[in-house]
Amino acid sequence: MIFLASDHGGLDTKKELARYLEESGIQHEDLGPFTFDPDDDYPDFTDKLVKKMLETPDSKGVLICRNGVGVTIAANRNKGIRAGLSWNETHAASSRRDDDTNILTLPADYVKIHEALTIFKTWMNTPFSNAERHKRRLAKIL
Repeated sequence: MIFLASDHGGLDTKKELARYLEESGIQHEDLGPFTFDPDDDYPDFTDKLVKKMLETPDSKGVLICRNGVGVTIAANRNKGIRAGLSWNETHAASSRRDDDTNILTLPADYVKIHEALTIFKTWMNTPFSNAERHKRRLAKIL
Protein backbone atom coordinates (compact mmCIF):
# COMPACT_ATOMS: atom_id res chain seq x y z
CA MET A 1 0.00 0.00 0.00
CA ILE A 2 1.21 3.46 -0.88
CA PHE A 3 -0.11 6.48 0.98
CA LEU A 4 0.02 9.96 -0.55
CA ALA A 5 -0.29 13.36 1.07
CA SER A 6 0.84 16.92 0.49
CA ASP A 7 0.03 20.46 1.41
CA HIS A 8 -1.28 23.09 -1.01
CA GLY A 9 2.21 23.50 -2.47
CA GLY A 10 2.38 19.88 -3.56
CA LEU A 11 -1.26 19.40 -4.51
CA ASP A 12 -0.81 19.34 -8.30
CA THR A 13 2.11 16.92 -8.13
CA LYS A 14 0.19 14.67 -5.73
CA LYS A 15 -2.85 14.63 -8.03
CA GLU A 16 -0.70 13.55 -10.97
CA LEU A 17 1.01 10.86 -8.91
CA ALA A 18 -2.39 9.58 -7.73
CA ARG A 19 -3.59 9.48 -11.33
CA TYR A 20 -0.51 7.49 -12.36
CA LEU A 21 -1.05 4.99 -9.52
CA GLU A 22 -4.73 4.62 -10.40
CA GLU A 23 -4.00 4.06 -14.10
CA SER A 24 -1.27 1.56 -13.19
CA GLY A 25 -3.53 -0.39 -10.85
CA ILE A 26 -1.20 0.22 -7.90
CA GLN A 27 -2.95 0.10 -4.53
CA HIS A 28 -2.82 3.51 -2.89
CA GLU A 29 -4.73 5.92 -0.70
CA ASP A 30 -4.73 9.67 -1.16
CA LEU A 31 -4.91 11.34 2.26
CA GLY A 32 -5.35 14.87 1.01
CA PRO A 33 -5.62 17.64 0.51
CA PHE A 34 -8.24 17.42 -2.22
CA THR A 35 -8.72 21.12 -2.87
CA PHE A 36 -6.37 24.08 -2.88
CA ASP A 37 -6.22 25.87 0.47
CA PRO A 38 -3.26 28.24 0.80
CA ASP A 39 -3.67 28.21 4.58
CA ASP A 40 -3.35 24.45 5.10
CA ASP A 41 -0.38 23.12 7.08
CA TYR A 42 1.90 20.26 5.99
CA PRO A 43 2.26 18.77 9.53
CA ASP A 44 -1.47 17.92 9.55
CA PHE A 45 -1.23 15.87 6.36
CA THR A 46 2.14 14.40 7.32
CA ASP A 47 0.77 13.17 10.65
CA LYS A 48 -2.21 11.57 8.89
CA LEU A 49 0.09 9.72 6.47
CA VAL A 50 2.52 8.56 9.17
CA LYS A 51 -0.34 7.24 11.31
CA LYS A 52 -1.68 5.21 8.37
CA MET A 53 1.77 3.84 7.58
CA LEU A 54 2.42 2.78 11.15
CA GLU A 55 -0.93 0.95 11.14
CA THR A 56 -0.16 -0.75 7.80
CA PRO A 57 2.92 -3.02 7.80
CA ASP A 58 5.19 -2.84 4.75
CA SER A 59 3.47 0.27 3.42
CA LYS A 60 5.24 3.18 1.79
CA GLY A 61 4.42 6.85 1.55
CA VAL A 62 4.97 9.92 -0.56
CA LEU A 63 4.82 13.42 0.93
CA ILE A 64 5.05 16.57 -1.14
CA CYS A 65 5.44 20.23 -0.19
CA ARG A 66 7.11 23.19 -1.85
CA ASN A 67 10.71 22.40 -0.87
CA GLY A 68 10.18 18.94 0.66
CA VAL A 69 12.05 19.81 3.84
CA GLY A 70 9.10 20.47 6.14
CA VAL A 71 7.36 17.17 5.42
CA THR A 72 10.66 15.32 5.80
CA ILE A 73 11.32 16.81 9.22
CA ALA A 74 7.73 16.23 10.37
CA ALA A 75 7.70 12.59 9.23
CA ASN A 76 11.09 11.69 10.70
CA ARG A 77 9.95 12.62 14.22
CA ASN A 78 8.27 9.19 14.31
CA LYS A 79 9.91 5.89 15.23
CA GLY A 80 9.84 3.50 12.30
CA ILE A 81 9.73 6.25 9.69
CA ARG A 82 12.65 6.84 7.35
CA ALA A 83 11.69 9.74 5.09
CA GLY A 84 14.14 10.93 2.48
CA LEU A 85 13.96 14.01 0.29
CA SER A 86 14.94 13.27 -3.30
CA TRP A 87 15.13 15.54 -6.33
CA ASN A 88 16.45 13.14 -8.98
CA GLU A 89 16.45 9.44 -9.88
CA THR A 90 20.00 8.74 -8.72
CA HIS A 91 19.36 10.22 -5.30
CA ALA A 92 16.02 8.41 -4.93
CA ALA A 93 17.63 5.05 -5.76
CA SER A 94 20.40 5.70 -3.24
CA SER A 95 17.90 6.55 -0.50
CA ARG A 96 16.19 3.17 -0.97
CA ARG A 97 19.31 1.09 -1.59
CA ASP A 98 21.42 2.48 1.26
CA ASP A 99 18.91 3.84 3.80
CA ASP A 100 15.77 1.77 3.18
CA THR A 101 13.57 4.87 3.10
CA ASN A 102 9.89 4.12 3.46
CA ILE A 103 8.70 7.64 2.62
CA LEU A 104 9.75 9.58 -0.44
CA THR A 105 9.48 13.33 -0.01
CA LEU A 106 9.42 15.54 -3.05
CA PRO A 107 10.05 19.29 -3.55
CA ALA A 108 7.22 20.46 -5.82
CA ASP A 109 8.91 23.81 -6.50
CA TYR A 110 12.13 22.15 -7.69
CA VAL A 111 10.98 19.19 -9.80
CA LYS A 112 8.55 19.20 -12.67
CA ILE A 113 5.62 16.79 -12.46
CA HIS A 114 7.09 14.40 -15.05
CA GLU A 115 10.37 14.40 -13.09
CA ALA A 116 8.48 13.63 -9.88
CA LEU A 117 6.89 10.61 -11.57
CA THR A 118 10.26 9.35 -12.76
CA ILE A 119 11.79 9.86 -9.31
CA PHE A 120 8.87 7.98 -7.73
CA LYS A 121 9.12 5.04 -10.16
CA THR A 122 12.85 4.72 -9.53
CA TRP A 123 12.35 4.92 -5.77
CA MET A 124 9.64 2.26 -5.83
CA ASN A 125 11.67 -0.09 -8.00
CA THR A 126 14.90 0.10 -6.02
CA PRO A 127 15.22 -2.49 -3.25
CA PHE A 128 17.16 -2.10 -0.02
CA SER A 129 20.63 -3.56 -0.53
CA ASN A 130 20.67 -5.47 2.78
CA ALA A 131 24.40 -4.77 2.90
CA GLU A 132 25.75 -5.36 6.40
CA ARG A 133 27.11 -1.83 6.69
CA HIS A 134 23.71 -0.35 5.88
CA LYS A 135 21.85 -2.68 8.25
CA ARG A 136 24.36 -1.83 11.01
CA ARG A 137 23.91 1.91 10.49
CA LEU A 138 20.13 1.69 10.40
CA ALA A 139 20.11 -0.37 13.61
CA LYS A 140 21.88 2.52 15.34
CA ILE A 141 19.13 4.99 14.48
CA LEU A 142 16.04 2.81 14.71
